[in-house]
Amino acid sequence: MIPVGVVMTQDIPRSVQDPLFILHKGLGPVVLLVVLLRLAWRAAHPAPPLPASVPAWQVRAAHGVHAALYGFLILQAVSGYVRVTTGGFPIESLEAIGIAPLLPKVEPVGDVASVVHRISAVCLLLLIAMHAGAAAFHGLVRHDGVFSRMWPPIAPKPHPAPARETMSEE
Repeated sequence: MIPVGVVMTQDIPRSVQDPLFILHKGLGPVVLLVVLLRLAWRAAHPAPPLPASVPAWQVRAAHGVHAALYGFLILQAVSGYVRVTTGGFPIESLEAIGIAPLLPKVEPVGDVASVVHRISAVCLLLLIAMHAGAAAFHGLVRHDGVFSRMWPPIAPKPHPAPARETMSEE
């Protein structure tokens, strides 16, 4: 969504810009729904605990970054919706299924929502970078099993058991 949002606001031909706006506006409610479903899933199915080798400050940081990621994803979707509807613009995908705008046209509100949307996009990008950096650190440097919690196909390699010494009966 962020790359589409950046490209669609550039000085590009309307023949490219208009479909990007429609795509971006149409996917916003989908992203919100997916995030809310993910939060419901996580509430019913808690994540496995982090390995004991992860320091307490990293555990707190991980929980904080995850909460902020979800919060900013929701803020992005809501501020985008507020921006579009109070700016008097349609959300074609919602209109196609019979969902009318929930907010009236109030351009000053739309202007504030636009600023919130842009600032929260930057915050979200920073959080994504932090999350990816931490994942890379745990997966490439620490090899502590944290990365495999996010991406199970990359499971930590078990350390081979030391060979037993046997005594011969000679």
